[in-house]
This record gives sequence, C-alpha cells and structure tokens, in this order.
Amino acid sequence: MEAEQLLQQAQAYKEQIIANRRYLHTHAETGFDLKETVAYVKKTLTDMGYEPKECGKAGLTVLAGGKKPGKVFMIRGDMDALPIQEEADVDFPSQTGKMHACGHDMHTAMMLGAAKLLKDHEDEIEGTVKLMFQPAEEIFQGSHDMIEAGLLENPKVDAALMIHVMAGMPFPAGTVIASDGGVSAPAADYFKISVQGKGCHGSMPNVGVDPITVAAHIITGLQEINARELAISDEAVMTIGSIHGGNAGNAIPDKVELEGTIRTYDEEVREFLKSRLVEMSQGIAASFRANAEVTFGSGCPTLVNDGDLSACVVKYLKGLLGPANAFTAGQLAAMAGPKKAPKTAGSEDFAYVSQEVPSIMLALAAGHPEKGYCYPQHHPKVKFDEDALPVGTAVYAYTAMEWLKEHK
Repeated sequence: MEAEQLLQQAQAYKEQIIANRRYLHTHAETGFDLKETVAYVKKTLTDMGYEPKECGKAGLTVLAGGKKPGKVFMIRGDMDALPIQEEADVDFPSQTGKMHACGHDMHTAMMLGAAKLLKDHEDEIEGTVKLMFQPAEEIFQGSHDMIEAGLLENPKVDAALMIHVMAGMPFPAGTVIASDGGVSAPAADYFKISVQGKGCHGSMPNVGVDPITVAAHIITGLQEINARELAISDEAVMTIGSIHGGNAGNAIPDKVELEGTIRTYDEEVREFLKSRLVEMSQGIAASFRANAEVTFGSGCPTLVNDGDLSACVVKYLKGLLGPANAFTAGQLAAMAGPKKAPKTAGSEDFAYVSQEVPSIMLALAAGHPEKGYCYPQHHPKVKFDEDALPVGTAVYAYTAMEWLKEHK
C-alpha cells in the first residue's frame, strides 16, 4: 500500500469523517455514561462489516486483518467529553450541556475513518490491528478498566499508539509531533484532605479547634515539600485547587475539606510526594489539636514512550506526510529553544497501556492561532480544525500497517 494512496483515500472520506465527528460533538457524554456515543460507534463499525466487542464498562474493540499471520498493533481513540457548557462559535454546538473540549470527538471520528481504511485494505494487513474505543479518559479510569477486562489479550497486543489533537498549536492542521522515547506525560493523582476540628462561636476560639487555621498551615506547609525536599531535577507540581469550610463569618466550623492534584514525571517522586502529603497533613493537624484524613482518588501513572517504536513511527510519518509535516518532540523543543522541555503537563490515562506494552503518543496539530483557533483544550470556547481529521485517520491506519509489515 502506497502512503500517498492511503492519504488520498482518507481525504476522500473527509465528509463522512466530519459528519461522524459532528454527531459525536452534539451528543457529548462524560465518563462511563456514553450510551449514545457507544451506540453510534458500534453501529458505524457494524455497518462497515466489523463485529464490535464490549470491553469493560463502556469500551469497544474491533479487529482488522488477521488474515495473515503476524503481530498485533493497537490504536486507541477516547470517546468521553467534559462537564463543560459549550461557548464555542460552531454550527453544531453540543446539545447535552457537556462538551468535547479536549477533542475526543475528533479522536473517535478519526478512529472510525481508520477502521474504514483498514477494512478497505484488510487483505494487505500483515497481522492484526486492534482498535480501542475508550471511555472515561478525562477521569483517568477508562484505560485501566479496559485492561482489567482483557483489552491487551485475545489477541495479545504487541505495541500500541494513541493520537491527541492539539488546539492553538502554531503549525498547519495535520502536522504530527511524535514523542521521543521516555516519559512524555506526567503521572496524575487527585487527593482530598479532610481536617476535623471542633466548631464553636467565633468570639470564643479557645473552646474550639479551628480547622480553617489548620488548613491554612497545611497549605503553606505542603509548599515546602517542593521547595526543600525535592532535588532540582525532580519535576513535580502539587496544587490545592479547592477549599471548603464554614457557612458564617462569626462561627468556627467543625470541618474543612481541601482538594488538589499532584503531577510527577517519576514514579519514585510520585510515591514520595504522596507519602509526605499524608505525613505533613496529619502532623500539622495534630500540632493544632485537630485530625486530618487524606484520601486519594483516581489517577494514572507516567506515560512512557518506547524508543524503538518512536523511531519506527517517525519514519512512517515522514513517509506519509513529508519531513515538513512530521517531527519529534525533541525537534520541537530545539525549535523553541534549549531550555524548553519536550514534555506536556497534561496527564493521559493511555499511560496504563504504556506501562504494559511498547507504546507511543502522537500530537496532531488541529488549530492554528492565526486562523482563529486561539483557545486551549478544556476551554468552553475551544474549537478544532477539521482539516486535521483525514490526516489523523491516515496516520492511525498507516502506522499500524507499516509497523506490522516491518515486524512480521
């Protein structure tokens, strides 16, 4: 299969890919509650001749190829949206009060396009392509749920790839940036600190235990972990994003709750921060005669890119798109200056897959600021350039087929 031919086919399917994307956009759903989304994806795949299989709470998989012996390459597209009311100036706004502000509707539409291309060329596939349609990425639970349900088995996955569209990127739509080997996205952890004090009248603080004061000291104390307990090379962020306590200005409340997140690029640093978060919160609370309970919610590990797979995929991308439209994160960093790190601060739950099989993360430019795509991901006014859709479709299919051809 010629790269140019496949790209032309993807362009020929552009209207249908856009139609799929817009349906998904107007019917945005969140988490595992993807009833209409999953039904639409399942029907579209079935109409192509696939037999979709449910995987986990709301995931789907299909297999392309398998007519020739070989390995298994998996491509992934996430399907969930965010609980954001859309404000973007588009002709197809969401009708659900939720929004695909991270571009997952683009991912799913490109995956459906890739499914069509792979079905067209099924006799040429030197092995099997497994397509992973994932729920609940935004809450870092969908990938892990599908793995627990057997995603990476039957047939056993040998390598995996994901694409993420990027708005506001100063490159032509369809430019692809491949991660170099190593960590490209940080681990994420969410936490809640519940400070239990003793409520009383604001005029008599001596008869109570003020959890607001305790919370303030905890917030200040936690900043010292980064400042004095991590090495200069230990890249990490700890943020308190929510604090709730009290209902009256003349009363000391009984309880205060803090919520926040930790992002780290190293698993040892991650565990150290979580441990110190608990120790410091409880120690500070105890020194003020209060109690603190720390609980951790959903999260995900670091996303690790396989160096050999990265080298292969970059070669395929340059062959498909040309050297001017495909490069590595390291090359992007060099363009930006020697002090710029080729990492993203946003976490990605495809990380769970990357911890199990050789994996690669690609970024797809889908909105140049000079063309009016000025808002970032997760913003209620963010828009994505649909010209990127056929390119992403071709990238999914071509990289999978080329890798299988080279790794018989």
